[in-house]
Amino acid sequence: MSFATRLAEAVRRTRSVTCVGLDPRKGSLPLSLREAVANDRPEEWAAAYTQFCCEIIDVVADIVPCVKPQAAFFEQLGPAGMISLGEVVAHARRNNLLVILDGKRNDIGSTATAYADAYLGADSPWGSDSLTVSPYLGRDSIEPFVEVCDARQAGIFVLVKTSNPGGGLLQNRETDGQTVYARVAELLKELNSTRLDPGGYGPVGAVVGATYPQELAAMRAAMPSSWILIPGFGAQGGAAEDVKVGFDSDGMGAVVNSSRHIIFAHSRAEYADKFGDARWHDAVRAATEQMNQQLNVLK
Repeated sequence: MSFATRLAEAVRRTRSVTCVGLDPRKGSLPLSLREAVANDRPEEWAAAYTQFCCEIIDVVADIVPCVKPQAAFFEQLGPAGMISLGEVVAHARRNNLLVILDGKRNDIGSTATAYADAYLGADSPWGSDSLTVSPYLGRDSIEPFVEVCDARQAGIFVLVKTSNPGGGLLQNRETDGQTVYARVAELLKELNSTRLDPGGYGPVGAVVGATYPQELAAMRAAMPSSWILIPGFGAQGGAAEDVKVGFDSDGMGAVVNSSRHIIFAHSRAEYADKFGDARWHDAVRAATEQMNQQLNVLK
């Protein structure tokens, strides 16, 4: 079963388009986990990250289709952090969650192939279902990832229009009347054209931020066969009305990521008094259910 089909089935099964971003940060962890780190060693923080992320997975596994571990926060801890990342990915898969590994990888030729081989598919060393990919080395840097997607029923999410304020410096540049991000979208549509599942979607997805709703609506129309990963919801300012333009007429075709607003919900004003650090799991569950309600777009 293709990645696009599995993602669609997971969305329908959970009645959710929420993707929980797993971005562990030392200073934001619940107090009990921070206090357990006695000597400030990478190995101790890695153990805390593993516990934190795996317990989040346990809390949300029945109400969301996917999680998105952010590799950077694990890489910060060196080798111990990478072991932690592997444990988190494996735990998510054991809990029937699709894993979008946020590594924004790419390079040319055989190096791109090595990245794809490392990360994509259940039989890969990392075992993730999909990976975020940068397009800025060109078509021949994306094709190796697509070939591995074909072989392993995996997926990728290519950066098209990102949620950060400075993204427009390059993405909005125009050549021959077309922006860079629109040209990337055109390429993704072409790559998917011969790889469509019964639902009309291919393995080549796109990252388009919630913070640019007009562009998100335009990219939904430009890439009808791409699943869209929508970052920027919640803590970055994107609202429910901003992201709904990223879905197709059936409420499918996109998942919306939230990281800090969910995983550190115990620190949010509306949950701090009710739950606080002691009941941080309950805060995660409540924030996820709230987001599900806000994004109730499925027909």
